[in-house]
Amino acid sequence: MREDDLRESQNIDDRRGQGGGGGFSVGRGGLGIGTIIILGLISWALGINPAVLINGAQMVAGGNSGYVSQPPPGRTGTPNDRTGIFVAKILGETEDVWSQILPAQAGRAYENPKLVLFSGATASACGTAQTATGPFYCPNDRRVYLDTAFFQDMKRRFGGGGDFAYAYVIAHEVGHHVQNLLGILSKVQALQRGGRDRATANAVSVRTELMADCFAGVWANKMNQRHANIDDTDVQQAVAAATAIGDDRLQRQSSGVVVPDSFTHGSSAQRVRWLTTGLKTGSMKSCDTFAAETP
Repeated sequence: MREDDLRESQNIDDRRGQGGGGGFSVGRGGLGIGTIIILGLISWALGINPAVLINGAQMVAGGNSGYVSQPPPGRTGTPNDRTGIFVAKILGETEDVWSQILPAQAGRAYENPKLVLFSGATASACGTAQTATGPFYCPNDRRVYLDTAFFQDMKRRFGGGGDFAYAYVIAHEVGHHVQNLLGILSKVQALQRGGRDRATANAVSVRTELMADCFAGVWANKMNQRHANIDDTDVQQAVAAATAIGDDRLQRQSSGVVVPDSFTHGSSAQRVRWLTTGLKTGSMKSCDTFAAETP
């Protein structure tokens, strides 16, 4: 993936090396593509059924956060290290793309989110952001939280590395921001509160996550139209990442047992399907996972 032509966003709050996060109570509302990977690893190491951890980490839940206070803000603007610059460029491209396609395809002006880079732990309006929870979007403060050590985990643990795979992670979380702007997340929270059982809440979560995958694909489609900067190898990287973090694959690796009712992000096949749908069509309408009979 070429990134030379991508504009660097200034909407970065760089808290790396700042520490913090201790003493903040954990809230609800964060949405993370990385959470299921880390939970799978924890369950793997401890011998715990991953369904227990995954179910307890629902990331699309409403209600008030346990947020207490924010730490002092970090450095604002584009970082000067290689990883930070890469993140700023991907975020800048999501700003440029969504500011065009959201009004054109959904009749809604785009509002840029902030992206918080941290190491170890930091506070968010959805509770404590920690390395162990992976990247996530917090609708309560409209920020994406990312410890870039997660990229190394993707590469080392699952062979899912590569710049476009990392860009997909960021674009997925920005996809949740788009859902928030469109009022989708509030509707999701209402559906989950009205659900009668955990399986129903999980099913709603899966459709929400798959839509964010599809939105990431829509973004990549438009980015490529603008810059012609991804090729088949890049797409294979993203597909490999989507495959690696499917609920079924993680559960099979950790316990040997697949429990579909406990899925919160979707199977490998589902994640690949919706990512590639967005990538091929470039249309938000193609991403309506809630209208699909089978997501």
